[in-house]
Amino acid sequence: MLSRVALNRIAERKRPINEQFAYHLRGRPLRCDAIPLSVEDLLGKLRTFGLVLDRSSLESLIGEALSAEEVAMPIIERRNYRTQEAEAQADWIWVCIGALWERWFPDKPNFERLDDKIQTGYDFRSTGDIAGACEIWLDAWSDVLRIMDKSWIWTIAVFDERFRGTNTLNTWIQELVTDLRAASKVDRKFLIARIAVCEEGLKRFTTDDPLSIENRRRALAGSYFEIGEIAKAEGLYREWLETDPAWGWGWIGWSEFYRFTTTEFKDLERSEQLLREGLAIAEVNNRDDILARLGELCEEQGRNSEARKYWREAKRIDDEAKRLMQQEFSNKSVGEGQPVSKFSNFTPAVRGPKAGRNEPCPCGSGKKFKKCCGG
Repeated sequence: MLSRVALNRIAERKRPINEQFAYHLRGRPLRCDAIPLSVEDLLGKLRTFGLVLDRSSLESLIGEALSAEEVAMPIIERRNYRTQEAEAQADWIWVCIGALWERWFPDKPNFERLDDKIQTGYDFRSTGDIAGACEIWLDAWSDVLRIMDKSWIWTIAVFDERFRGTNTLNTWIQELVTDLRAASKVDRKFLIARIAVCEEGLKRFTTDDPLSIENRRRALAGSYFEIGEIAKAEGLYREWLETDPAWGWGWIGWSEFYRFTTTEFKDLERSEQLLREGLAIAEVNNRDDILARLGELCEEQGRNSEARKYWREAKRIDDEAKRLMQQEFSNKSVGEGQPVSKFSNFTPAVRGPKAGRNEPCPCGSGKKFKKCCGG
């Protein structure tokens, strides 16, 4: 279930909501209803619910809390409202507490303001102002770190359990990292910021899913390369691949430094050399992806017959993987009285970077990402 702030935001922006959410929001005040109210009006509203607050007592209430909703819900629940109308109006408690928190203690981050900043960034993004979105999102990232330090939260999953925001933290961080690279075309400072975000993420989220960790590594090393710290970028990949030489997308990411860079360090021969080094690893993952990129490099250098050879081999490996996957699915049987998902005992191999929700899933199932691993 989304938090009250997320539901409020959906209603405030008049976005389509399902029947369950519409029922939940019926008759409830919105956060925007508190905007025209003075501090005295807000305190007066709280007094109608028997709650007498001043600045010092509110500061005490929000001491360990991460949101106005967390402060207000125990108060609301103790009152045990018996009608839907009364319970809906009791939302004024968290709405007023949130408004007072923002006015009196703007330096103390909370989930409501974090969600505001993230959504404001998406608003900038929708107009094409990626740099403006990143400025706001870096401020939001600072809030995330402060909230984590305050609450001793060390995983994205636990953060999201309490946050319940309009977007999940994991999805938003990936988009922040992606957009920081795009914004660096406007100002190179965003590459420095991208490095800091990736390094902090790798330090904190050590139990994150492997694909997110690998994406973060590739973004980190790529950013160092783009600012000209070639030795640092090369050293990171060499260290990671010495530990896990089978990381196919590591070899691809390292190679693509030299293929797609906008700097003077473009070097197709070095790019090809790294792919061949990865291909020489007997148990390397994503061999078909490495072969496909070798084919592209050969084509770019005018070696078309060699390119076709690599593409045929990549397709053969990909077709064989799909055949084995279909065979495994067809061999699965359902136990008596115990329905089993076709994915119950199958863990797809990591095949590369995060896909967009409408792009083919990297696991190779042939489905869109949102209908498969991204579901």
